[in-house]
Amino acid sequence: MRVVSLLRAVNVGGTGKIPMADLVDICVRLGFENVRTYIASGNVVFDTEMDVASAQAMLSDMLEVYAGKAVGLFFLTASQLEQILAENPFADKAGNTSTTLFLGRAAIADDIQDLRGQTDEVVRLGSQVIYCHYPSGMGRSKLKIKASDYGTVRNMNTVAKLVSMAHQTF
Repeated sequence: MRVVSLLRAVNVGGTGKIPMADLVDICVRLGFENVRTYIASGNVVFDTEMDVASAQAMLSDMLEVYAGKAVGLFFLTASQLEQILAENPFADKAGNTSTTLFLGRAAIADDIQDLRGQTDEVVRLGSQVIYCHYPSGMGRSKLKIKASDYGTVRNMNTVAKLVSMAHQTF
């Protein structure tokens, strides 16, 4: 089975440094195959014969040993990630101005209550994600979404690239 794993808070703002070569090595040692990373923010695509829960638990344990602390990670099958991309309500916007906040659980209305710093940003719930469009650009935004405290964000260009990688054959 092809799996996409997204690590939370890796190589962002000087926190959670995990070189992608080390991430590949960890995945290979766990028996994952066709391991590839995309940009240095903790995106890894691989094949495994394990069920998703077992693979996630093993990678989580190994990353905790490596990093000396728990590393949040989100596992999606290729089809789950493709569905998230297909359901993007901002598909007509530039991919670098829209994001997906992966939650690892069903999204609920409370996830987008009490938004702080919102100006022109548009926020929508997906099934297990929160989509956000930043018309003025992400760099200027002061938007705070409480669910981002435990989720992980990827822009839609990254999501599209990961979907593409997940469909490559080896």
